[in-house]
Amino acid sequence: MTTALRVPEELSARVPAEQRGQGLDRDAVRLLVSRGTEVSHHGFAELPGLLRAGDLLIVNTSPTLAAAVDGRIGHARVVVHFSTRGDDGRWAVEVRDPDGRGTTRARAGGPAGTEVRLPGGVRLVLEEPLTGRSPRLWWGRVSEPGGRVPEADFRGPEADVLRLLGRHGRPIRYSYTERDQPLSAYQTVFALPAADGAGSAEMPSAARPFTARLVAALVSRGVQFAPVTLHTGVASAEAHEPPYPERFAVPETSARLINAARAGDGRVVAVGTTAVRAVESATGADGVVRAAGGWTDLVVTPERGVRAVDGLLTGLHEPEASHLLMLEAVAGRAAIDRGYEAALRGRYLWHEFGDVHLILPEDAPHTEHCASNCG
Repeated sequence: MTTALRVPEELSARVPAEQRGQGLDRDAVRLLVSRGTEVSHHGFAELPGLLRAGDLLIVNTSPTLAAAVDGRIGHARVVVHFSTRGDDGRWAVEVRDPDGRGTTRARAGGPAGTEVRLPGGVRLVLEEPLTGRSPRLWWGRVSEPGGRVPEADFRGPEADVLRLLGRHGRPIRYSYTERDQPLSAYQTVFALPAADGAGSAEMPSAARPFTARLVAALVSRGVQFAPVTLHTGVASAEAHEPPYPERFAVPETSARLINAARAGDGRVVAVGTTAVRAVESATGADGVVRAAGGWTDLVVTPERGVRAVDGLLTGLHEPEASHLLMLEAVAGRAAIDRGYEAALRGRYLWHEFGDVHLILPEDAPHTEHCASNCG
């Protein structure tokens, strides 16, 4: 990404699109379309006319959790962002300071043994950093009143963190937004409840502008949908780190749909970077998508390339964001630079309530993006 690009603060989307004027719906956002280095400007409601019969949209069905909870360390007020549940029942968490404006600011993580008091007598003890790269996220273990540790399978009444989030949690919110929003504002039309209560700490926001009416129009157009799941963790507004391991699932039916689209004339377009990470984690070096699930540590870069995805529908990312490497893997750096220059000139809005960017191939479907796609 061109380092000279800087996003002015006034281009942050402060409220959802439907709150910006009477009679507006979620699809009342702008759509920047890139085909190679050619750029055009549209409304999101025009999406059905930009796709064609046989195209396939990969959508993430992960619901968003009310993952922010107030707590205290000693006498100091803090906010805990619950990010990802580990297989051993611990949670990856980020502890942040209230900023006095209803949102939070980053703080140093740890040290090990720090106890955070949470509502209802729940205790969170920080044990170790999530990775050696950054002290921001820590593994923490939650105990209930009386010192009981919840069971790791979360099937019984010991599902203490999920109860805690349900009773006392709110959606994670950063300082560029104007006010708190209900959890429903952070759910996409594709979100499905998970049997174990799992979900995303932060909304898979590329799909937010979709409405039931728009989905029906796309289906009438002959566009198909392949659902996948990736439970995204806390990204944090200040730290542009590579994504850490996250839970994902690509079902057999979706794998077949993607392979069929690739075998025909359809373009495979991922809705969001989370959908790219999920489907590319299930794609072999031969380009065939197979049913898969579990944890993925895949980081999609231009060097690695993409194997199953032809295009991408995504929000607008900060120039420092690691997600931009994934965009470059799909379209190339020149296309992304040109698109972002156009977005800034056109005063597009950034972040989860902002405008969106549709990246389509400029040539025939399935033309390889780089030599590494074959390896």
